This record gives sequence, structure tokens and C-alpha cells, in this order.
Amino acid sequence: MSEGLTTTFRVLSKTENEAAVPVLVPALDSPDPAIQEGALRALLSRRNPAGQREILRRLQDFPPSWKTVIREFPGRLTSTLRDAVLSSDESLCLNACLAAVMFRDYDLIPTLLAAMEDPSPKKSTMAAEVLLELTLLLYDELSRPRDPADRHDPQWIRQHVVASLETAVQRFGRHKRREAIEAFLLLVPRENELLGHILQNPHHVGFLVTVELISRSTQPGILQLLLDYLDDPQAPSAVLSVIANRGDMVFLRRLLAKIGREIAEPVRQNLKKIESLPWLRRAGKILNQFDDDAQQSLLRLVMASGIPRNQALGALTWMLTEGKPGGRREAASALARFPGAEANNLALRALDDPDPQVQANIVRQMRSRGIPGVLPRLLELLDSPHAVVRRIVRQNLSEFSFPRFLAAFEMLEDEARQNLGSLVLKIDPQTVPRLRVELGSVVRSRRLRGLAITRILEVGDRVEDLLLELLRDEDSRVRIEAAAALGGCRSSVSRKALDDALRDRSLAVQDAARKSLEKRGELPP
Repeated sequence: MSEGLTTTFRVLSKTENEAAVPVLVPALDSPDPAIQEGALRALLSRRNPAGQREILRRLQDFPPSWKTVIREFPGRLTSTLRDAVLSSDESLCLNACLAAVMFRDYDLIPTLLAAMEDPSPKKSTMAAEVLLELTLLLYDELSRPRDPADRHDPQWIRQHVVASLETAVQRFGRHKRREAIEAFLLLVPRENELLGHILQNPHHVGFLVTVELISRSTQPGILQLLLDYLDDPQAPSAVLSVIANRGDMVFLRRLLAKIGREIAEPVRQNLKKIESLPWLRRAGKILNQFDDDAQQSLLRLVMASGIPRNQALGALTWMLTEGKPGGRREAASALARFPGAEANNLALRALDDPDPQVQANIVRQMRSRGIPGVLPRLLELLDSPHAVVRRIVRQNLSEFSFPRFLAAFEMLEDEARQNLGSLVLKIDPQTVPRLRVELGSVVRSRRLRGLAITRILEVGDRVEDLLLELLRDEDSRVRIEAAAALGGCRSSVSRKALDDALRDRSLAVQDAARKSLEKRGELPP
């Protein structure tokens, strides 16, 4: 733009002579973009209603550059937009509504609420639709980090918009526009007094629409409001009913994300009040759409709810047989809370699950279930290739420990010693280390008991060094038992020790050594 033209527009924008407006308006239609922009800036600066209406009339033919210019004058068109929305000029009203959205003019919301009550169905519908669109834009701003360069505070705007929407909701009986309630629900916090009054009062004019919206809407703001009520110790029963009955995937995903890994206490208390989850009947169709984390959260939700136990077990059964690994692990843990034959059979089947953690979670509860003949099945799992399974089996069979076996040893018959000893050796990884302590004891009776256990457990090769020492013990009885125990060894060192024992001063030791060599097939000629 030339310096002269720039000066001209500067004068026209500042002069008090209103005749400048008729000069500037035709310039808006100039084929020269620079003249158009100069006229636009001048008219915006003058704040003249007639000039601003002319800008508004050209809204749908705006070049992109005009939008940028108008945004440099925030709120400058608000008064004109307000008059246009309320005017009888439908074309101007439409452009005003488009401009309100284009420039996110939230100050226009009270005017739109008033226009919703216009007797013209076309105007009231248009006002309601724009109101909802503006509300969605404001919610989007509230959901994003605030730009420090932006001077307007969306939270402050929210407070003023909610105050206007409260009035519109109270007047629902007059305008019947659902958009007003939907906009209200998008922005209102759960602590809002009016919202609480509506949800607690089925006779309120807005109750049915409010419940329908929170039952069906997939708008993030309304979904979040609904889920926020789970944190309310005094959550309205109408809201809990909606939460229980909503089975759409959009809501369920958000619900399960809120449940997460640990259920907060207020949420747990509200879930206990939910006695029915109708969407569980479609478990096979919807649960496999969730990932591991969501399936685990779903089981936590089911277990925390107040639904009948047979329904909970049904969901758990599906999860344990069809779920993803994470879901099956959660189901395996939850199964511990279900006694009875059906749960027992389910637990036995789950012992064959390909996931080792599922197996381990089931093993933890097997002994307490009292299932006949389960011990051999657990003993098989001691040979599992998975360390976590072997560890949990040992923990679950902790009574089969070497200290307990040692304490009861003298009171057991030979057959019981053999059977129990075999179990202890397999279950307690500390059996051999503790046996070595017994064999090295200074107490003769402990050494003799250790030697007897060595023979019963057939672990001579694993304590051979101690047996060789005991074969030189001062006590002949100890030497006899040591020679007998060496019969289970196969090393050349033990063979030589037994050969030497054939010349022991005790005939009984010699006899024990001879029998061990015979047992080994190594008796000299």
C-alpha cells in the first residue's frame, strides 16, 4: 500500500466525521486486496455499527486475510453480532452465528440463549446449534494447556457461561432446546448446585433430558462429568444407574481407564451400590475388544461391584478362558474369592494355562480349596520350566519343610519317612543344606539321624564329603551308618574309602562297607 493510501485510511479511521463510513464501505469491495484490508481495518477501528454490519454482510465471501485482521480486534464485532442475532434479517443473523463460531466469541452466548426462545423455529434452531458449537470450542480450550500469550482466561469465561446456561436450563420448559442442557453438562462441574438438584429430582423439567444425555452422549466433557460422580460419596442414584447401564465402547473404555490398577475408596463405595451390569451379558462380544490393562480393570470393576456372585463368576469364567494374558492373570487372582465346585473345576483347568503367572495365581489358592487329590498335581508343577510357578508351589506346600520333617522323624514309620522325605526333598530347596548341618553336628544323635535321612533321601552323592569324614568318626555306630550311606555314591574317592573301611577295627563297620560295595557292584574278589 502506498504511503498516501496509508495516510488516507489512517485519517478515515480516526476522523469524527461519520461521512467516512460511506466512503470506506465501497472500498471493502475493491479489486485491490490492499484497499480492501485498509478499509476493513479503518471500519473496525471506528466501531461504527453500520460499518460493522457491512463487514458482517460480506462474511461468507471473506478472503482468509480478513479473518486474520478481525482477530487483531478481539470483541470489536460483538455488539454488532449481538444485534444481528436478534434482528429479523435472517441472512445477517446467519452470518452473525457463523462469525461467533469463527472468532470464538463466547460473549455472544447469552444472546444466543435469548434467541433460542425466538418464535421462529429456524432462528431458535440456528441459535441452539451455534450455542452448542461454541460450548464445544470452549471445552476444547479448557482441555488444552493455556497459551501464556492468550489474554483471555477460559476458566473465567467458563464461570460466566455456566451462569448463563443455568438460567437457560431453568427455562427449559419454555424453549425445549436440548442443546442448552447439553452445553450446560459440557461445562458444569459435578459440584454444581443446580445439576445436583436436577439429578436428585425426577420431577424437574430438565431431569429426563439430562439423564438421556448422560446416558447416550459421547462428548468427552459429558463422559468426564459422568465419571467424576464416581468420586462423589453422595453420588445421585440416577447417575449410578446410568454408569451401570451404559455399555457403549466409548464409555466403557473411559470407565475402565478410571478404574485403573487401584480403585480409589470413594469409587469403590459407589461401585458397591451397583447391583447390575447388563452389558456383561454381551461379554463374549465386547470384552475381547479391550487390551490387557482394560481387561484387568474390568475384573476389578466386576469384583468391586455389588452384582450377584453368579454373574461375577460368569464374567470371571469368560476372562479366564478367553481373555488376554493380563485379564487371565487378574481373573486367576479373583477366583480365590469364589468357593464351590464350579470355581474348583475352573481352577483346575487354569493350572494348564500357557501363562506362568496365571498358573502361579491359581496355585496360591489350591490348597485352601480342599480339592481331593490335588497334591500330586501340585507336585507335578514343581518340575515346571517357569521359576515363578515352582516358587509359588513351594510356598503353597510350605508345611513340607525339612525342619518339620526333622522334628517328626523319630515318630514316623519307615514308609512314612520315605514318602514324606521324598516330598520334602522335592519341595524344600534347603533340604540338603540343612541336612549338611545335621551331619556336621557335634551331637552324636543328630549325626546318626542325618545319616539315616541321607539313606532315605538317597542324596549320598550330594553330601559325600561329609560322609567321608564321618567314616573316620570315633563312634563306631556313626562309622557303620556312614559306610551304609556311601553305598549310594559312585565316585572313586568313596570307593577307596569303603575299601579302607574293610579293614576297620570294627567288624560291624567292615560288614557295612562290604554291603555298600556289593550294592555298588564294586566288591573286590
